[in-house]
Amino acid sequence: MLTEQQRNQLDWEKTDGMMPVVVQHAVSGEVLMLGYMNPEALMQTERSGKVTFYSRTKQRLWTKGETSGNVLNVVSITPDCDNDTLLVLANPVGPTCHLGTTSCFAGAHHDWHFLYELEQLLAQRKTADPESSYTAKLYASGTKRIAQKVGEEGVETALAATVNDRHELTNEASDLVYHLLVLLQDQELDLSAVIENLRKRHK
Repeated sequence: MLTEQQRNQLDWEKTDGMMPVVVQHAVSGEVLMLGYMNPEALMQTERSGKVTFYSRTKQRLWTKGETSGNVLNVVSITPDCDNDTLLVLANPVGPTCHLGTTSCFAGAHHDWHFLYELEQLLAQRKTADPESSYTAKLYASGTKRIAQKVGEEGVETALAATVNDRHELTNEASDLVYHLLVLLQDQELDLSAVIENLRKRHK
């Protein structure tokens, strides 16, 4: 949440007491929605850990999902450089938009968001009928076979690069990433764990 210094530096006067808030998916990076907070809404958000706005139509505090159950669980809150806008990273429970989509900005998906969606799909296939998809069949074949496929695709990716075949390299790299994601899911890991480890190494 905000530090005391950050909280004290917020320029409520500049925004007439109503600060715009961009809510972004904490994992996929997808922009979920835009809302507005007054000081009381921000306080309630920090206290409850669930995104709470000031509804200009209802003229009251409004916790996202208070009726639908599709709440936004706060991971972090960050002010911008002018201290007049907030960025909230959150993990959504269910769709964010009232239209039933994950984002109020449907269709504006970032490339990294596709990886997140693919990872979610692969997780669902773990319990699927092996005859229903290649992914389910891979899980059924066991960790050793999945790991073997990662090794095979890694070698094929490297070979494609050595002969400067960009088309084949793209295909083989896609196969490699796919099988790696399956292996991570098989081992109860996800990309977030890998990214966090890379972030620690970078520091």
